[in-house]
Amino acid sequence: MLPRIVICLIIAIAATMAAATAEARPRHQINPIPFSHSPCSVLDGRPCTPYFCSVFNHGPCIPEIDYPYGENLQLTVQSVPPQNDADKYKKPDHDLNTIGDLFAALRSCWTPPPADAAREGMQMSVRFSFKRSGEMIGTPRMTYFTEGASPDTRATYLKAINASLDACTPMKFTGDLGGALAGRPIAIRYVDNRELGKQSGTP
Repeated sequence: MLPRIVICLIIAIAATMAAATAEARPRHQINPIPFSHSPCSVLDGRPCTPYFCSVFNHGPCIPEIDYPYGENLQLTVQSVPPQNDADKYKKPDHDLNTIGDLFAALRSCWTPPPADAAREGMQMSVRFSFKRSGEMIGTPRMTYFTEGASPDTRATYLKAINASLDACTPMKFTGDLGGALAGRPIAIRYVDNRELGKQSGTP
């Protein structure tokens, strides 16, 4: 009987010590900013966000996701902004720090051709990239235009696109955005949704 009591006491003492050790050990906290790109290291004693979760992690783990910049950033710019999207066509009053800032700046740059040289419903897409400094790499390359558009109409719209972008560049990027965007393709689709017949006075 006595040996059983001794064994039970030993087990109870061991369990109490283990619980105390667990309480004393610092808990692994989840990084409150999971996409802050905190570097992980075997020598790092503070929380970080690893690229991969492992069975060797002593606590919760959030695998890091690269900042959401796709291989091809796509944007549609309309000559007449939808009423609900009017704020998206206002140029930011600060250095561009997000994709939303960049898109707003590009939208605000657009000046379509005069009504007498334009074509209602005309669409044209161009593709280009930025340097870290906010300058364009080369000239925009046309990738699409509305079927049936005459060479003169295509030339008119491409000239308007180039002039609009030239007037807005170099863009004022923050260091983070400039580094993330440098060299990444940006595709812009310009849509002339003006009612040109009414503007020119034709019925």
